[in-house]
Amino acid sequence: MALSPSRYDAIVIGAGHNGLVTACYLARAGLRVLVFERRYVVGGACVTEETFPGFKVSTAAYVNSLFHTAIVRDLKLAAYGYEVLARDPSSFTPLPDGRSLLMGPDADLTRKEIGKFSVRDAERYPRYEAMLERVAAVVEPTLTMAPPDVLRPRPGDLRTLLSLGRAFRRLGDGAGEAVEILSGAARPILDRWFESEELKGTLATDAIIGAMASPSMPGTAYVLFHHVMGEGGGARGVWGYKRGGMGGVTQALAAAARDLGADIRCDAEVARILVRDGQAAGVALASGDEFYAPVVASNADAHVTFLTLLDRDVLPQAFVADVERISYASASLKINVALAELPSFRAMPGTEPGPQHRGTIHICPDQDYIERAFDDAKYGRPSAEPVLECTIPSVVDQTVAPPGRHLMSMFVQYAPYELRDGSWDDQREAFADRCFDLLDEYAPNFKDAVLERQVLTPLDLERVFNLTGGNIFQGAMTPGQLFAFRPVPGYARYRTPLRGLYLCGAAAHPGGGVMGTPGLNAAREILGRRRLRTRTGSRSRRGS
Repeated sequence: MALSPSRYDAIVIGAGHNGLVTACYLARAGLRVLVFERRYVVGGACVTEETFPGFKVSTAAYVNSLFHTAIVRDLKLAAYGYEVLARDPSSFTPLPDGRSLLMGPDADLTRKEIGKFSVRDAERYPRYEAMLERVAAVVEPTLTMAPPDVLRPRPGDLRTLLSLGRAFRRLGDGAGEAVEILSGAARPILDRWFESEELKGTLATDAIIGAMASPSMPGTAYVLFHHVMGEGGGARGVWGYKRGGMGGVTQALAAAARDLGADIRCDAEVARILVRDGQAAGVALASGDEFYAPVVASNADAHVTFLTLLDRDVLPQAFVADVERISYASASLKINVALAELPSFRAMPGTEPGPQHRGTIHICPDQDYIERAFDDAKYGRPSAEPVLECTIPSVVDQTVAPPGRHLMSMFVQYAPYELRDGSWDDQREAFADRCFDLLDEYAPNFKDAVLERQVLTPLDLERVFNLTGGNIFQGAMTPGQLFAFRPVPGYARYRTPLRGLYLCGAAAHPGGGVMGTPGLNAAREILGRRRLRTRTGSRSRRGS
């Protein structure tokens, strides 16, 4: 008997990168899969849009490293145009006194540059990297596992905990340092390793991206560590650009999903998750149409999934209370800029593409600068002197801007979601002007080179991408909201109190960033004992 056109084996809510990963693996296993996306284009926050005529703008996510290489291999994404472009050097920090610091991935260049500020730090930096490698050897295997259920442990959970214990034991005397990285503050660690504030300020920026925290606050060490994992372009910790913009990641995933038989529908907002007898039964769209499946995987965050798309009465009260306690504290703002020419920095002049333009440009001279910027935000004020991370992908990838033009992505800390005075609708442009004035102090031609700009405040990130509080990680990456406690204790294995309803996005372990692993792990949980068949062992259901 033919299947009803409104009935599927699985429905995925949201065509962000994690939702598409889940859809690919489920379709590859032979399930009939339907994906709904509320926007006009797939991608979620990992998207390329022609915001300015002729420019391919990575509207939200802007660099790639964390996306799991096994997913690229399993889904043969290179055949669909997936290509990461390396950046060399990977970062440039101009300083107010006219000096500058270039870093990575060339080890000799990095040591030479650090040596301009401290010979001791130049000697210690390789040991610092080796320490991070040791911790990564313990942590990275956990990224693709389902965390243990700490409230209702099963035999498999106990085995997981034992394996983690053995891994920590192999660290020997370094176990204490690993615990500090996973739960402590970034600043004490950086202060212990290095003496140069120029170096520490550059490294500390990775500890605060997407966080409503300063480097002196517990939990920021893990955010720093989270950003040095990954293997963009095959090299650990090296971040790169995606050719054609970050939407190329999700366009490749969408193409693979369709070839595997999945159905993807854009401009299709899910208004409600249907529930029958404690079981997810499908979804209802804002249009009123209903679609049915015994499995529903939500790529939305926990607040949206459980408190917006569901009636709270169908969930245990204690679970709802836990979800309400999830912190979405965030202070990130994104500005996309079309440029007539490259910025010419006082520390390294020139408008021809050079090493100062290829990687991330840090406007952050030291750690105290970050602390002062955060001081404003914690009282509900945008930072008077914000931290800027700027990238210019058009220097490495000429496809994203018209000839002779350039594209800049400016990621800003701190811009608190909740303002003490006024609203972001009133303050958006004034704060962007402040960011532009600051960059102009380092590159005096910058403001004159600006052709157009797009300002995305935390409120805009929530409105456009459905990110509660504008939090780019779908929930703060703090120790109490990681691993077995993400999204809440007792429900870290992608399952929820409703049978058949799963989380497959960054709201689940291992969290935020363009990783794909939450989507992969969720697919494994959904499939259970069914094998994740290789693509050559499966067939597209299109036309079958």
